[in-house]
Amino acid sequence: MKTATTSKWAFLFGGALAISIVFYLTSFSVEQKREDELYNEHVKSNYKVYSLSTPDKMIFAGAEVPLSQIDVREKLDRELLVNTYWHSNTFLMHKRANRWFPVIEPILKENGVPEDFKYLSLIESGFENVVSPAGASGFWQFLESTGREYGLEINNEVDERYNVEKATKAACEYLKDAYGDYGDWSLVAASYNMGRAGVNRQLSRQKVDSYWDLLLNAETGRYVYRIIAVKEILNNSGSYGFHLRPKDLYPPYETVIDSIDYTVDDFALWANERGINYKTLKTLNPWLRQSYLNNSRGKVYELKLPADKSKWLSFEEEKEEAPLENVMPTN
Repeated sequence: MKTATTSKWAFLFGGALAISIVFYLTSFSVEQKREDELYNEHVKSNYKVYSLSTPDKMIFAGAEVPLSQIDVREKLDRELLVNTYWHSNTFLMHKRANRWFPVIEPILKENGVPEDFKYLSLIESGFENVVSPAGASGFWQFLESTGREYGLEINNEVDERYNVEKATKAACEYLKDAYGDYGDWSLVAASYNMGRAGVNRQLSRQKVDSYWDLLLNAETGRYVYRIIAVKEILNNSGSYGFHLRPKDLYPPYETVIDSIDYTVDDFALWANERGINYKTLKTLNPWLRQSYLNNSRGKVYELKLPADKSKWLSFEEEKEEAPLENVMPTN
């Protein structure tokens, strides 16, 4: 009898527990569904993505872009959308351009190359010293053979593709040579991506004389449009939703030059003797590819050093070198 009673109560308890669980799960499901509905309503009310209006007139390197052509307008629209809504990358473009455009612009001007080609170097590398799968390097993405052809020193210890000033001058020579072939800056820009031989082959094959009339591979077919789109966005940031304060932009490096015509066995020691560290030296001079330089020919190299070393020191280093009166008091 005791066993039967126990079983009965166990059965009743189990049933009550099951009902409670079902009730809880049903309530939870209803509550979760309601929460999801409220969340979705909030998203619909607050998340807004807008289509962009393609400008009525755009200029590249002094020439008007033929926006009356259906495909030209749509290709440009694509690049405006991609670069507007790729927020992190376009923000970094804004920030880095503030540092490097002042370096590149006067070199382009001095060499008679349109200023718009500064955007070509920006889309090539994002102003990072990247290396492409084909081995193209630096801001201007020179292949080793092309870099040497245009006077850059490239070896195990020195690679001037990473020297912004020298690489920009070399790029100017390439661009001017290409302009001598085409007399058209949009074709010059396309050739920078595809090579002059490739552009010449397509011009001959398709029997046209304009970049805007060429059917090209996907990369080169988008290339000039991307340059123009980035120019438009960076020059009209607020219209495309980018709001940056002056302090958000990366400042140009302030440097002084230290010329050397001798072998350096250890650049870390060399840097320390000048009150900086190896990281700072290599950041300002990325064209130095080793921790040493066998300069047996006595060639003169110009190394950049920070004009204000304190901006490159860690807190600990600053504290050690700072006069006592400049050290912040502690509580």
